[in-house]
Amino acid sequence: MSLLLLLDYIGTMVFAMSGVLTAAEKRLDLFGAMFIGVVTAIGGGTTRDLLLGVQPVTWLQSDGYLIVILIGIILAVLFRRFLAQLRRTLFLFDTIGIGVFTVIGVEKALLLGMHPLVAVLMGMTSAVVGGVIRDTLTNDLPLIFHREIYATACIGGAIIYILLRWLGMDSALNQIFTVVAIISIRLLSIHFNWSMPILTMPDHKEEA
Repeated sequence: MSLLLLLDYIGTMVFAMSGVLTAAEKRLDLFGAMFIGVVTAIGGGTTRDLLLGVQPVTWLQSDGYLIVILIGIILAVLFRRFLAQLRRTLFLFDTIGIGVFTVIGVEKALLLGMHPLVAVLMGMTSAVVGGVIRDTLTNDLPLIFHREIYATACIGGAIIYILLRWLGMDSALNQIFTVVAIISIRLLSIHFNWSMPILTMPDHKEEA
């Protein structure tokens, strides 16, 4: 098993767990929790593959993806009470997921001969769309629209990956380094309260 495939499985599983834990917080039934887990796990990759013209989409090409999704769902359901006690569990799972899926998206786009800028966008798409679908279905404002450093961390990580690839860094080392970099950016942004500026409309006072 290649490191890239292993990372893909890890990202798929932790996003499935993230979806189930979010559903549990919203008190959805078991079917609803399983559905949210599945769409969170495959949403970003499916969108990326459709945009890149990959047919069939990656998770349909191997039963391994459905297996790791099922494992993630079972783990989240069985240990949801324990995981709920870990206050930052959902945040950590989501952070690991975006780090892994950013690398997957960038690498797949580059392997298909896409321009590096397109690869950066595909990395971000892979990372955030699953979470956007999860949050939308559970009636939350998606994290991508918060002031937090979220999608920006994915873009930064994607650029790092492309630069290191261009400099000739070993592929496996680059993948690990970039995932760690994205996770670090996200964690540091929360710790130091870094955020994107808010865009507001200027106030227009009515003339007398």
